[in-house]
Amino acid sequence: MQPASGAFADALRANLPDATFRDLDARYLEEPRGRWAGADGLLLAPATTDEVATIVRAAAGARVPVIPYGGGTGLVGGQVSADLPRPVILSLERMARIRDVDPTENAMTVEAGAILQTVQEAATAAGRLFPLTIAAQGSARIGGVLSTNAGGVNVLRYGNARELCLGVEAVLPDGSVLHGLSPLRKNNTGYDLRHLLIGAEGTLGIITAATLKLLPRPVRTGAAIMAVRDPAAAIDLLNLARDRIGEGVSAFELIGRTGLDFLAETMPDVRLPLGRPVWSVLIDLGLGASGDPAQALEDLFAAALDRDLVCDGTVAQSDAQRQDFWHLRESIPAANRKIGSVSSHDISVPIAAIPRFIAKAPAVIAAIGDFRINCFGHVGDGNLHYNVFPAPGRSRDDHEHQRDAIKTAVHDLVHAFGGSVSAEHGIGRLKVGDLERYGDPAKLAAMRAIKAALDPAGIMNPGAVLRG
Repeated sequence: MQPASGAFADALRANLPDATFRDLDARYLEEPRGRWAGADGLLLAPATTDEVATIVRAAAGARVPVIPYGGGTGLVGGQVSADLPRPVILSLERMARIRDVDPTENAMTVEAGAILQTVQEAATAAGRLFPLTIAAQGSARIGGVLSTNAGGVNVLRYGNARELCLGVEAVLPDGSVLHGLSPLRKNNTGYDLRHLLIGAEGTLGIITAATLKLLPRPVRTGAAIMAVRDPAAAIDLLNLARDRIGEGVSAFELIGRTGLDFLAETMPDVRLPLGRPVWSVLIDLGLGASGDPAQALEDLFAAALDRDLVCDGTVAQSDAQRQDFWHLRESIPAANRKIGSVSSHDISVPIAAIPRFIAKAPAVIAAIGDFRINCFGHVGDGNLHYNVFPAPGRSRDDHEHQRDAIKTAVHDLVHAFGGSVSAEHGIGRLKVGDLERYGDPAKLAAMRAIKAALDPAGIMNPGAVLRG
């Protein structure tokens, strides 16, 4: 590969508006956890799909690497690289239009640079719901959300980003444009390239727009926090909730005491309605006009109490109190950052295996050293955030030499349980070695063949997902 030289940039200037060329700001060379940093790049911010195609065609011809850049919120280093010749950093921030919202079709078409929260608000204005909800929704962009197949708290009911996308428009590695925008729910006309591009992290092309699925808005919502006996009781409570309430259960979050301890230590203004139980769950409901979420949750608590699954609980009596419950849950990652993790893990295991994993993992960590563990996450879909922190009085810098050993130990255990070492954050550059270590050989061979077929020059986000 070749660098994006001055001559390369000058050749592009003859075919692109001046506004496409941006001064390189440090934020385009950084990622949130500070584990990766880029060295340099030619920052381009096209305003149309044709301009994206012009850039990619030029890069393919000159063999210049292209790193797509969305909101910069990715946690696995997919948006930065220091190991490439000077790349094109292709930001989609100027392609942020909501092209169309069709409540009758229950679909909306948006450009890849649209902020997720803006998409949610546009759906709300049309009387519909776009249910994908993640912590970074105020800055994450749809292109990145789809490219990483983002998950979040509502996967239990609505699925990952993949399930919420009906079609994509994308620029492929040779600069050709895939015109795949469509509201069709049924379209069996050959290979569905949409599903190759979703989750590919920009290694097979650049998503420039998407047709997204909209859903009816729940008429009545509610939430409760319940202290559970242990993680096994949390799983039984989940099954009980779904048996009694069905698809009205929108989210089911597991919270461990360590997360509440961190909140008390670093964010004392966050209210802890049940104090600091060893294990608790946050349950969120969205029902139709005839449903009564508060009553459903009170009845669920009574039934769970009879089964010795819960020992305490509180049901939100207003939407403001429901939002307070969610503020608690969404503040846990912020408290984690204040403490400073040694090693953080975005993992999933089969739901039935969650209690056994949680019981076994501390001994694996203790064999390496003295640490605190904050285990929390989207237990309704098997996704845990299993994060390891220094003991009180120590910092993560004291344990930097143990970080890889901790990650390997956790990921080995996850693999033994038939789980995934990347549940919702993607592979990026951080987990390329993990994919090779734990990935199915036939799958990896097929992925490499697809990459070679679509991107023979290897210019699309090289080093992410697969080694170059």
